[in-house]
Parts: sequence; structure tokens; C-alpha cells
Amino acid sequence: MFARFVAATAALLAVISVARADVSLNNMFGDHMVLQQGIANRVWGKADPGEEVTVGLAGQSKSVVAAADGSWQVQLDPVREYGGPHTLTVRGKNTVTFTDVLIGEVWVCSGQSNMQWAVNQSNDADLEKAAATFPNIRFVSVPQVGTQEPQRNFNGQWQVCSPETVGEFSAVGYFFGRQLSQTLGVPVGLIDNAWGGSAAEAWVERDKLAAHPTLKAIHEKWLTEEANLEAATAEFEKKLAAWKEVATKAKAEGKPEPAAKPQGPDHRMKGNARPGNIHSGVLTPSIGYGIKGAIWYQGESNAGRAYQYRELFPFMIKTWREEWGLGDFPFYWVQLADFKAEKAEPAESDWAELREAQTMTMKALPATGEAVIIDLGEGKDIHPMNKQDVAKRLARWALAETYKRPGIACRSPLYQGLEKDGAKLVLAFEHVPGGGKGWRPFDVNEPIGFTIAAADRVFVPAKAKIRDDGRIEVWNEAVAEPVAVRYAWADNPVCNLYATGGLPLTPFRTDDFPGVTATAK
Repeated sequence: MFARFVAATAALLAVISVARADVSLNNMFGDHMVLQQGIANRVWGKADPGEEVTVGLAGQSKSVVAAADGSWQVQLDPVREYGGPHTLTVRGKNTVTFTDVLIGEVWVCSGQSNMQWAVNQSNDADLEKAAATFPNIRFVSVPQVGTQEPQRNFNGQWQVCSPETVGEFSAVGYFFGRQLSQTLGVPVGLIDNAWGGSAAEAWVERDKLAAHPTLKAIHEKWLTEEANLEAATAEFEKKLAAWKEVATKAKAEGKPEPAAKPQGPDHRMKGNARPGNIHSGVLTPSIGYGIKGAIWYQGESNAGRAYQYRELFPFMIKTWREEWGLGDFPFYWVQLADFKAEKAEPAESDWAELREAQTMTMKALPATGEAVIIDLGEGKDIHPMNKQDVAKRLARWALAETYKRPGIACRSPLYQGLEKDGAKLVLAFEHVPGGGKGWRPFDVNEPIGFTIAAADRVFVPAKAKIRDDGRIEVWNEAVAEPVAVRYAWADNPVCNLYATGGLPLTPFRTDDFPGVTATAK
């Protein structure tokens, strides 16, 4: 009888234990995390409905009652002092404690494969890892989950930067964070959620795209694909059966397996191009965590729709800022590098048009900046290995504009305007040191990379000369009445103009002739 009573009691306690939900937190919170200095950091999680939850950090305590669905959140008072370590304690019916918490600067590192590209894959990986003992730098990676259902958590945890942990982390993110930490002398937290090959529309909430007057075309295009999923699946199964038949025969005959195994349409539904997929599966779990800003390296997957990117990219940034609720936080990106074969003759380029769309975003939104890397790419590889200089150019923006460190150049020269001088066009620029005289052509004394056109819109190579006042005159003896100039307007241009601070001239065109992606949707 007693044994049965003990067993029944144990079973009842087990049921009660299962029924009672322990206080839990989003995995953005954990040992070794970095909380953003100087802001009211939000802390959130789950508990039993009606359960009182108390959060303590650095001598302060905040309490809240969990809502009917068990969700809870508090806003901590800003911590003004950098450093730590601190302990974050969350008490309800149980207690959760996180140790080695630092107060520092937190940045999101987003984009596609060039942001995802790891330290292990970059220049001097062995040297970089050997020197990576930086306990004040912490990082966390969010796994790639493509879904239309908003995810409230993710599988990941904060790590302390060391030779053993840094190799798989984003190279651009790490080198950027290292520069900030060394220059500012403060802890830095990095959140890597990049996804190789991703399209910008996948990073935007689907409903917001659907409500946009022009970008809704992206949403509507996918509605058609989603409606045809059943038929596409049936067609895929036929192709797969045929492929298997050929593969089986090849194996029996000792021949190699046939290439290009068919992929089902379901991978598109869970992939990195479907609108909203990355926003719901990757971004949502971290939205609301206290950050200083974001760095971004993406655009390759949208190059074929560069004109559309003129609206899509700033719209994405704007929606992120609204969702985070931290105002116009700094957002700095990498302009597309030079890539593909160099061409001696002028040609149209979707990559040039995408670069133009990126540059236009600086004028569309405040607290934004562009790291120009037209000199750092590799024609043979879409993933250039020199991620150190890429990160430095991003860090220049953060140090100069966000942290107001004096004496640090961050802005590449930008085309400003032109005037006609006989058969020459004379161009003016902004952000050139020395009152416009701070030019440094690389390798040779003459500026190269310019093309010029008359009203016929046929561009030809041009000569260029830097005037004493810093303006640049451009001409071609065969073009008597020029109307437009372009610079570095190619997938992989040959160009050589830098400001004396070492930042390259931003690729540009003075015309607005319809480009090759003008009608792409």
C-alpha cells in the first residue's frame, strides 16, 4: 500500500512539475553576453501566466507579472559604466543566473555570404586566430532558419573570443569588432545572423512588403510560386524518379552518378530568397536586444534587380529601425566589390547599378554610411579573402560618425556636380581632403577609369586630369559635345583614384539613362 502511495505521489509531482513552466529567457541572454551601454536594455522570456518575475543587474531590480500567454519583459535602467563582469539574475518560481556579463558596444552583423565568410576562410587566418585572445570581445551566431512563422528563440550561445572560438565567426564582424574594441578600449558584442546567398526581401517582414505600393510586386510574384507548389512538387517527383533510374543504371555499370540531382520546390519555401523567411526565422529572435547599430554586406543576390533595390534596401533599414525601437540606429554597409572579368571597353553592368542603389541609400536615410571596396575584390572569386580592410572601412564609419572620434576619415569621395568647358566635362567632388586637392591616383599619375558619352549615349574611354582646384576634367578628342561621364562603371572596373586618406572614389555616373535593370522585378 505504502509503495503504491509513494508511486502515486511521485507521478503527481511529475505532472505538477511538467505543468509548471520554469522562468526561461530568449537565448540572446546567457553567460558571457554583452549588454549595450547607456540604453534601457530590454530583457524578456516566458513564465507561468500571472507569475511575478524579477530581474536584477548591477544593483538594480525590476519586476513584472507574466501575461496570459506567459510572456514577460522588463526594461533595465541604463548602465553608464563600461566593463564588468556582472551577474544577471532572473527570479520567479525558479532562479536563472547568467555570469560574466559585460557592458559594452553591441553590433549586429548581417547580410549574405561575404558577411558570413569566416575568419578561417580569410587572409592570414592562422595569424589572426593565434592573436585572437580578446576576452572583452564576445560573439553569438544565429542559425539559418527559413520560415514564414516568426521564431521567438534560436539555438545558440555567447562565446568569449579566443584562438579556439574565433575561426568560425564572421570575419568582417570580428575584424570590425576588434577595431572598435582596440580603439575605444571597451567590451564589444557581435551578433552574426548572416545567410549566404540571401535576397534582401527575405530580411523584411512579409506583410510590410505586401503593403508597400511598389515592393508588393515581390510579394505577389511569390504568391504565384506558392500557389503552384503542388504542381511543382508533382513535376519534381517525376524528374527525381527519372534521375534515380539513370543513377541506378550508372551505378550498376560502374559509371559516375549523373550530375544535377533535381531539387524539390520545398527548398525554395524554406530558403533564403522567399520574402520574410529570414526575418521570421533568423532576425525575429534577436529583435529588441539592445544594440548600438548594424553592419551589412549584401547585394549580390539582388544585382539583377538593382533599380528595385533603390527602394527595397532603405525600406529594409527603415523597418528594422522601427521594429527595434531604438530610433535611427547607425547602419553601415559594404558596397559591392569588383568581381568578374575586367573589360577594356565600356559596358552596361547590373553590379554597377546595384552599387549606385547602395550609394543612393545614404541620401535617403540618416545615420547611414557606405564602405567603398571597389579595389578589394577578386575577379575570379565572389568572396574576396581580404576581409580585414573591408572591416576597417566599416569601422571608420562607426568610429568617426557614431563614436565621434576626431581625425578618422570615413567617407569616400562622392561625385557632386559638373560643368561643361568646351569639349571637356569638369567634375566636382565632396569629401576630398585638402579643400578638394587631396587626390592620390594609384600606381600611375593619371586618373584612369573614366568613360564619356555624347547625346548618342555611346560611352568610350576617356582621358582625365586633376586640376589645381581639385576638380577633374574628362574628355575624348572624338567626342566634341560630351553630355555624360561615368567612373568605375563595370562589374570589375580598372580604376585608380583615392583620396589621400586611402579611401577610393565612389563609383558613379552623371547621367540617368535607363539601366539594364530598370524594368526588372
